[in-house]
Amino acid sequence: MSSTPSTVLVTGPSRSGKSEWAERLAAGYEHGGHIVTYVATSILDSSNREWAERVERHRQRRPPSWKTCHVPTDLPSTIQTAGEMECLLIDSLGTWLANGLDANEDQWAQQQQGLLDAIAHSCCTLIVVAEETGWGVVPAYPAGRLFRDRLGTLTRHVGAIADTTYLVTAGHVLNLSALGIHLDT
Repeated sequence: MSSTPSTVLVTGPSRSGKSEWAERLAAGYEHGGHIVTYVATSILDSSNREWAERVERHRQRRPPSWKTCHVPTDLPSTIQTAGEMECLLIDSLGTWLANGLDANEDQWAQQQQGLLDAIAHSCCTLIVVAEETGWGVVPAYPAGRLFRDRLGTLTRHVGAIADTTYLVTAGHVLNLSALGIHLDT
């Protein structure tokens, strides 16, 4: 992998293999001399057994040489402080967004722009995992619609910044940057 910083977006539906693909990409950067940090955006909650088991499965897949940091809210600062030979694997945008879903529209606009600015001006390599939530029925509740709409818009903006965007679905990886035509955001 190149030492030139890049941004890679890996998106897809749940259980598609997107985290595994992102981990494979990060391993390639590690072999190229980068220090890999897995940036977990979830809030650790030991009382939620199912979530703790899910987090543990992710942890067990990662090499012991990777650092892990938990960043449920201040993702822009983490990106801004990373060095040139670092690769941050951010998993995931949806979880980060959910942690601040109660933000009003002005607050959300600032949070989103802060993240987009950090990504655009990053000197490290970024691999960003994002969930695709808008492929099913429209959520029946306002919070579900808000989450889906914000995540769809955020993912589209990150895709506009990314050097490469992958779609992972049904265990197959498509390089959208090579196959697709980018729409202006």
